[in-house]
Amino acid sequence: MSNIESLATGPMWAGFITFVLAMLLLDLFVLGGNKAHRVSAREAACWTATWMGLAITFGALWWWYLDGTAGREIANRKALEFFTGYLIEQALSVDNMFVFVMIFNYFAVPPELQRRVLLYGVLGAIAMRAVMILGGIWLVSQFAWVLYVFGLLLVVTGVKMLVMADQKPDLEENPLLRWLRGHMRMTPGFHGQAFFVRIDGLRYATPMFLVLMMIEASDLVFAVDSIPAIFAVTTDPFIVFTSNIFAIMGLRALYFLLADMAERFHLLKYGLALVLIYIGGKMLAMPWFHMPVQWSLAIVGSIVLASVLLSMHLSRRKTRSAL
Repeated sequence: MSNIESLATGPMWAGFITFVLAMLLLDLFVLGGNKAHRVSAREAACWTATWMGLAITFGALWWWYLDGTAGREIANRKALEFFTGYLIEQALSVDNMFVFVMIFNYFAVPPELQRRVLLYGVLGAIAMRAVMILGGIWLVSQFAWVLYVFGLLLVVTGVKMLVMADQKPDLEENPLLRWLRGHMRMTPGFHGQAFFVRIDGLRYATPMFLVLMMIEASDLVFAVDSIPAIFAVTTDPFIVFTSNIFAIMGLRALYFLLADMAERFHLLKYGLALVLIYIGGKMLAMPWFHMPVQWSLAIVGSIVLASVLLSMHLSRRKTRSAL
């Protein structure tokens, strides 16, 4: 474990980073990501399908490249690691959606302003994830026992999520929010999409800035769980990075697609907690039991699918009972 290597070449790293930057610039300056815009369910569905399609295409190209350079067996294993890592990161990122809904409702952010703040949230999340992934790779390469610390962290976090799944945090008592309000001049209302405005020669932060800071803080908290989770599947830096980034890039569209239906998926938090406990347990059991990657893919997918289907079933029953 002290010698972590990746089959990805320097040009592949550069190409992927260029692709991500190009997509962000396309969103900002061509598709109107920097303008006030209310995202429709159809638009969100198209973008969700696009990002999932791009992730699948990337995984297929990754397999094709390795099949020609390293052989079929390695290509199958590495492609499976990518898709499993992507599924785990995508599933865990859904928990962010519930937090986004809570933050936007608390600040009463108009729907047309949510797209821009989430775009900048994605930019910050990518930067944070890159630093944390590099730090995690370095720690694992230097100290193999860190994997067991990650596993224990995931189990504890998963149990905590199970216990507190129905409890909603009190944002009014959030330390970061209280500190920002106590140390910055704040406007009482929104000023369009602006994060800062000048009033009588003084610079004021708007509620949009507070929303952005809360979004970034929430992603930092979730990254502490999601990044260690993928180390249960692979320690290949390229796979860890690409699967994380694809999940983050698709999260914004997924939010706009599912935000209005968040209450229907109330059991998903329990499913995600079980995913964390399973992944953490898998990492802790590594010295005695090796679970094939395809098993992890099947188990994680089954847990998420079961929690979604059960949530929808119970929601329909509740709706029928209310009629």
